[in-house]
Amino acid sequence: MININDIKNGMTIIVDGNICQIVEFMHVKPGKGPAFVRIKLKNLRTGSTVEQTFNTNIKFERANINKTSMQFLYENGGKYNFMDMETYEQIELDKDSLGEDSKYLKEGINVDISFYGSEVLGLSLPDKIEYVVESTEPAVKGNTATNATKEAVLENGLSIKVPLFINEGETVIVSTKDGKYDSRA
Repeated sequence: MININDIKNGMTIIVDGNICQIVEFMHVKPGKGPAFVRIKLKNLRTGSTVEQTFNTNIKFERANINKTSMQFLYENGGKYNFMDMETYEQIELDKDSLGEDSKYLKEGINVDISFYGSEVLGLSLPDKIEYVVESTEPAVKGNTATNATKEAVLENGLSIKVPLFINEGETVIVSTKDGKYDSRA
């Protein structure tokens, strides 16, 4: 158990049976009445964020989250297979548990998977990932208006906008935060 006065940003606690991460908190001491703590919590199961207030005499149960570095092996019919590089143990996750992150996966990439006991809470992708451009239209000479872009389909099927000078077979770096082209590799 942890006292509400000892909480820190990034800490994981159990609130009403939900595993939550503290995004930010503020101790409030009004002129009248008792002090309280306002906490912004991110539910690690659903991804939703909520703000709640608590009395200063509350204690929370600490949630021990384990992060394991795993390598993405392959996708088979909506099931994604990962392997722990230390124990060579494999796990299979469905697309629903990965959410939007599944579109950035490519074979051989290393990710951090968060576990609460044996329950998978989600995965953390690298900030930027390299992909080979599978198909894109050739650039038209003279069509170089400022920041002109074209569609490109990457090796994992992801479709993004790239500058006109990018050709098929080139390697590009994509940001996993917003899914946009970052630079050439």
